[in-house]
Amino acid sequence: MITLPPHLEIHDDRFAALIHPMSQLEVIAEGFTWTEGPVWFGDHDCLLFSDIPSQRIMRWSEHEGLSVFRTGSGFNNGNTRDRQGRLVGCRHGMRDVVRTEIDGSLTVLADRFDGKRLNSPNDVVVSSDGAVWFTDPTYGIISNFEGYRSDPEQSGRNVFRMSPGGELSAVVTDFSQPNGLCFSPDEKTLYIAESGSSHDDSVPSVIRRFAVEGGDLRDTGIFAEIDDGLPDGMRCDVMGNLWSSAADGVHCFDSEGTRLGKILVPQVVSNLCFGGRDGHRMFITATTSVYRVFVDVRGAEPWTLGKQ
Repeated sequence: MITLPPHLEIHDDRFAALIHPMSQLEVIAEGFTWTEGPVWFGDHDCLLFSDIPSQRIMRWSEHEGLSVFRTGSGFNNGNTRDRQGRLVGCRHGMRDVVRTEIDGSLTVLADRFDGKRLNSPNDVVVSSDGAVWFTDPTYGIISNFEGYRSDPEQSGRNVFRMSPGGELSAVVTDFSQPNGLCFSPDEKTLYIAESGSSHDDSVPSVIRRFAVEGGDLRDTGIFAEIDDGLPDGMRCDVMGNLWSSAADGVHCFDSEGTRLGKILVPQVVSNLCFGGRDGHRMFITATTSVYRVFVDVRGAEPWTLGKQ
């Protein structure tokens, strides 16, 4: 019998094909305030991630180590990469979604809806048609820790879609606090985390599932429940499994919502992404540190590896 390392917990035999008993959970960076928003840039062989309260975006690479990619980040939280290779991020301080152009300049994509300021955009994904989808909870305006305390101007905490032409629409309006989001590999499903239990124990810690119908979403119910903490950042792999952050680590679910297993992490996990030169490394942002672990499956976002 193979003895698993302490960071792996198998709930379903299928999980054994996604991990490896010789894998190790490594700390690759530490000493931050609250890490978030990991995104892999394969063509630059580096990871970018946010240290939100310190208003920095950090850069890490195997050969160059840790450096500061951007200071004065405006409490940048979630990040992604669009199909043109550009960084797209959510800034709590400016209450906007911003794109970093190839020359380093910044373009604000969205900061208002119906003439009122957004709450504090949190996480973002870009679909293959160029539309930008993002969540807009109030975490960045309920204190000065990761934003600026302010009264919300929006009547709800919505999920938005910005069309390729720049039109902004609220596609889901009934979340307590929408958080992480990710598409299934075929983009027919959008998963969205409900993290309202952070401030209201009556809110279930669930991941909801929506059918993508053009520029609209149709609610198809609860996909899965997190049994320790709450869901935050998420990613899908090429097999359609969903990997979600949780208080005790990263939880892996199959496409039907069955929990396959966990990668246990000694700090509360905020987010994760796939990357590395071979695409088989998972990078995990967790409280004050960033971790790396081998996984035997690649992420469903080949453009982050510098490939289309």
